[in-house]
Amino acid sequence: MLTPEEVVLLREELATSKNPLFFYDDDPDGLCSFILLYKMHREGHGTIVKVAPKLDASFVRRVEEYHPDKIFILDMPIVEQEFVDKVKQPIFWIDHHSPLQLPGVHYFNPCIKDPNAYIPTTRMAYQVSSNTEDLWIAAVGCLADWHMPDFIDQVIEKYPYLLSQKMDLADVVFTQPMGKLIRIFSFILKGPTSEVNKCVKILTRIKSPEEILEQKTSQARFLYKHYEKVNIHYVPLLEEAKKKAGKSKLLLFYYTDQKWSFTSELSNELSTLYPHKIILIARKKSGEMKCSIRSQTTVLKALEKALVGIDGYGGGHPQACGAVVKEHDWEMFLKRFKEETK
Repeated sequence: MLTPEEVVLLREELATSKNPLFFYDDDPDGLCSFILLYKMHREGHGTIVKVAPKLDASFVRRVEEYHPDKIFILDMPIVEQEFVDKVKQPIFWIDHHSPLQLPGVHYFNPCIKDPNAYIPTTRMAYQVSSNTEDLWIAAVGCLADWHMPDFIDQVIEKYPYLLSQKMDLADVVFTQPMGKLIRIFSFILKGPTSEVNKCVKILTRIKSPEEILEQKTSQARFLYKHYEKVNIHYVPLLEEAKKKAGKSKLLLFYYTDQKWSFTSELSNELSTLYPHKIILIARKKSGEMKCSIRSQTTVLKALEKALVGIDGYGGGHPQACGAVVKEHDWEMFLKRFKEETK
């Protein structure tokens, strides 16, 4: 969690910013973090970082386009020093991955003091916003990032139609109405950039979860239609991936799709269906293998060792991480990863 002093600082910086620019990861944790902070003052612009889980110099053009007075980076595991050096605005980076402190950046990460802390960026953003009307958004971001928030009892009391009682995380995410809301938030981020940006803009105006689930407004119907369009592609992939669950400890599933990326969604759901397996989902695109890895045991160290000397990069959390490996090094990486996870 953020300290009281950090909460005050971030509130002041947001309140005094007339044109903030938010960079956020393309998952529900990043999305919900952005929505919570944006709705505090409804100033500035948001940019989803979709290409890779890092903010590099290529995003300087976004800064030049919007001319912000401050930059807020949310739920991004990697920010390159070149990006920091090329922008002149103050940078405030809120994250919960392995600490990566850079000169010239105001950095907020609970893992600095406690390496074992697992506090989604959404939870910290909710500390800053403290708007109880957005409790449901905070819950979506935390639960989607596999974290049972400390305010779950308030969620049950206020939204019993989403979650009627406290239960296991997997049950919440995959069997309760709350899980469908999480899936909608996740699938809103998929598709053409113009359509995704429209969905995100609509989300900042939605007042309650039932507005979406019951499609009460034209805006909510637009979001729901987008979700259905993406879900049609996801379900067959999930069924195909299930067929790969043999006796091996590693469930490895490849797919090629130039339009939709479901690596994290597939790995999360499969890790629940097969809790004793290591799940590795690899999507082939543009000469790279983009991977999502999940396990009930620690796999991050194995990933880091497997990447040594490999043309690629990766990181994340002990039991949930990702990697991007060039296709020409894939077989070597896979061989090493299998050896490290024996």
